[in-house]
Amino acid sequence: MEILEKSFLEEIKAVSKKEEIEAIRIKYFGRKGLVPSLLEKIGQMPREQRPEWGKKLNELKSRLLEALQEREKEILAEASAFLSSSFSSFSFFDPTLPGRPIQSGTLHPISIALKKIFEIFKRIGFTLEEGPEIESEYNNFDALNIPLGHPARNEQDTFYLKEKVLLKDNSPGKLLLRPQTSPVQVRVMKNKKPPIRIIAPGRCYRRDEIDATHSIVFYQLEGLVVDKGISLADLKGTLEYFFRELLGSQLQFRFRPHYFPFTEPSFEVDGAVHSLEGKAVKWLELCGCGMVHPKVFLNVGIDPEIYSGFAFGFGIERYLMVAHKVPDLRLFTENDIRFLKHLSPSF
Repeated sequence: MEILEKSFLEEIKAVSKKEEIEAIRIKYFGRKGLVPSLLEKIGQMPREQRPEWGKKLNELKSRLLEALQEREKEILAEASAFLSSSFSSFSFFDPTLPGRPIQSGTLHPISIALKKIFEIFKRIGFTLEEGPEIESEYNNFDALNIPLGHPARNEQDTFYLKEKVLLKDNSPGKLLLRPQTSPVQVRVMKNKKPPIRIIAPGRCYRRDEIDATHSIVFYQLEGLVVDKGISLADLKGTLEYFFRELLGSQLQFRFRPHYFPFTEPSFEVDGAVHSLEGKAVKWLELCGCGMVHPKVFLNVGIDPEIYSGFAFGFGIERYLMVAHKVPDLRLFTENDIRFLKHLSPSF
């Protein structure tokens, strides 16, 4: 009993938290604690010794409980004294003042733009498709009719990976970080039968020099429509509707002939807002587009004699730069709170 009492007193002296006091209480006085275990052994002693040992154990139990309660009071008193001293050091604190508002976050400007774009395309029957950022050389170049000597296939323009593994679709060629979201169109055309009407947003990667208008990482959105009887008039009508909903009904358009390996004919679309009299109209490039090349259809198993289609694509950051007169592309990734507040009205 002396050893038990000594051990108990040393343990409660070392504790400094209420939770530790409770742990000692369970250890010594719980249902299977040390003190109840000793009391149970009294029944195994000779009858004439039981009263004496019973009295001693009950006295020990009382002393231990009293010491435990005293230590618990000391710990509570120490905590209360600490809190009092802490509050007294902050004498300037005025509890009657209103609380400071907590600043809430919001969506990034790119996410806000994508949400708005999705809503517009949803109205005219487009669905959303996504694809992996690590793509095969076949899906990104070969299937899109981009020849071997094309500059976009150079290591100076595209990030190639050292790993040599097959993707889930078993498409051949080296692996790379997609420089465009066009591979999503290839995947959709290989796995779905026309009619197809999709948009494919996503992050893309290119080996560009980082400056005010170029970045190695950017967001792009591409669209694809495939069906019987699709014509250039459908492409023109779709893009004019979309950009006027996005940038305003007063937007003017012009389609300039261009070259893309995966579309024929191909165009670049420019837009301009009506200018004041006597001032020249300032045209800004909005997107690239064209009618899907027959070779692309053949590469994905679609008969170009039966089906036709159009495709288009544009950068999300470029749209935001035009819409909000942002001078530097890098602002979208620097997370300057002042810039984000300016472009996110709900901030």
